[in-house]
Amino acid sequence: MVKFQSLKDAVAENLFDGDTVAFEGFTHLIPHAAAHEAIRQGRQDLTVIRMTPDLVYDQMIGMGMVKKLIFSYAGNPGVGLLRRMRDAVENQWPKKIELEEHSHAAMANAYEAGAAGLPCAIFRGYKGAGLKDVNANIREVTCPFTGEVLAAVPAVKPDVTFIHAQKANKRGDVLIEGIIGVQKEAVLAAKRAVVTVEEIVDNFDDVHHNACVLPRWTVTSICEVPGGAHPSYAHGYYTRDNAAYLDWDKIASDRDVFAAWMQKNVIDANPEVFADRIATLREAK
Repeated sequence: MVKFQSLKDAVAENLFDGDTVAFEGFTHLIPHAAAHEAIRQGRQDLTVIRMTPDLVYDQMIGMGMVKKLIFSYAGNPGVGLLRRMRDAVENQWPKKIELEEHSHAAMANAYEAGAAGLPCAIFRGYKGAGLKDVNANIREVTCPFTGEVLAAVPAVKPDVTFIHAQKANKRGDVLIEGIIGVQKEAVLAAKRAVVTVEEIVDNFDDVHHNACVLPRWTVTSICEVPGGAHPSYAHGYYTRDNAAYLDWDKIASDRDVFAAWMQKNVIDANPEVFADRIATLREAK
């Protein structure tokens, strides 16, 4: 049965050292608040999975939490590279990390295979691409019916997935509106799923026809965390904090500046640390 609880309790009960974990969101609804709580609780030796890892994984890598990253495209969207990730790869600071890089198509198919309980994903892709030369988990299989050679990658099956959504109702169903990436598949593929939401409501009214509803039996824990996607945006609630992404490039460029920012804004922060900025973004939506 789904639990309604604080984010602190949800992370403590569902994320453990050595876990394979996905913090998923695509363009918006990126679960920054959940990742920050994981940082505060000092989780270690994590294998982290994500399509388009951006600031949230740069922070986790810089805090020394990550053992391995399984991903497709890594960067600060619209700005440039992830400087803490690059420092870890090039200089092993604060520790060495292992990389497993895929295409977007491979990651989406791998999540879908995990959600279906399959051991691997088979799809058309990687023909003529060089990724398979540096990623031993990209294989080829021959279709037994047509003889066509296809790509195969391992299914993604996280121990726990964290996502952010707009609403949950009091029964525990979750509503996602706007751009829907692989949140549904990431939840269904995981052993446990924690969802932070902007608000908990009695019922979903005026649901858009392109919305996604995750039924309560797919979710382990629900946490009401307004602004939980900041600095990304939450469709219908607040806009993207573009200034934060620009600022991050400077913050992450220096190890000491990064450490000081994380201490002030994540480790020692109260839940209202970005309240004024989020309020401004709500007005601009």
